[in-house]
Order: sequence, then structure tokens, then C-alpha cells
Amino acid sequence: MSTLFKWVGCTASALFIATAAQAQVAVDAPWVRATVPQQSGTGAFMRLTSETDTSLVRADSPVAKHVEVHEMVMENNVMKMREIPAIPLPAGQAVELKPGGYHIMLLDLHGQVKEGENVPLTLTFEDAGGKRSTMDIQAPVRPLASDASGNAHGHGHGHNAGGHGGHKH
Repeated sequence: MSTLFKWVGCTASALFIATAAQAQVAVDAPWVRATVPQQSGTGAFMRLTSETDTSLVRADSPVAKHVEVHEMVMENNVMKMREIPAIPLPAGQAVELKPGGYHIMLLDLHGQVKEGENVPLTLTFEDAGGKRSTMDIQAPVRPLASDASGNAHGHGHGHNAGGHGGHKH
């Protein structure tokens, strides 16, 4: 019986490695911004570098009811956040997901996301031919006042929980 479990475990591990390898995307410095009690949303950030032209088309996490791919854009001198269908990842070019730019929104959180925890994320990529692949990562939770480099600041810059506290869907 234990041989069967070992075979299933090895097969599952091999499938994960194959799926991640198909994505051909390197994920560097992932992190999630901590929340305060009762906060309904937060952002996930990282640097993505793909070997081939591909796109980040979806993200999922068990800590949130909804997860969306977003960007911040300037419209009529007002910075606005909006959901987008994909973040393009040109071959060989690092793309930053950071506060004030592209990011992943975790919405309708199931509880507070606390500094020091790790948030599991499943990233879904689509290549130029339409083939999808997934990658599971763990993103450490950083203080509420962290910036794109992960540095904590003693002041909040008036972002109201990262600029996403009042986001509604």
C-alpha cells in the first residue's frame, strides 16, 4: 500500500514540476501587503520574467473569495485602479507588479492577512499560442506600509490600506 502512495506522490510532484516548467516564468520577490482587521482587500506584488512572450491571465488564492489582475492608470489627473484581462510578459523582460502599477488584488478576504504569514497564490499564464499553465507560489506578508522594494515606512503616504481599502465589486 505504501508503494502506491509513494508512486502517487512522485507522480503529483512530477506533474507540478512539468506544469511550472511549461510556464517558463521566473517569479522573484513575491509579497502581499498586510491588512488591518475587517479590511476586505489587499494587493500581491512580485517581479515576473518570462523566457517567451506570455501573459499573466489569472491568479487564485484560498485567502480571498475573488482574485483579480489589476493596473493603476491616470485618468483626468486621477489615479484609478481597474481590472484587466492580462498582464503582458514580453520575452526576457522583467515586469514589475508593484503598488501604483500592475498588481494582483485579493478581494473579499476570508480573514486578516498578517505580517509574517505566507499567502499561497496560483498564477495562471497563457503563451502566445493560447496554451495555459499554472505555478503555485508562497508570498510572504509584509507590513502595511511596505513599498515596492519591501521597505517598511513609518508613514502611510495617505494610501488608505494600499489604495484598495474601499474597492467594491
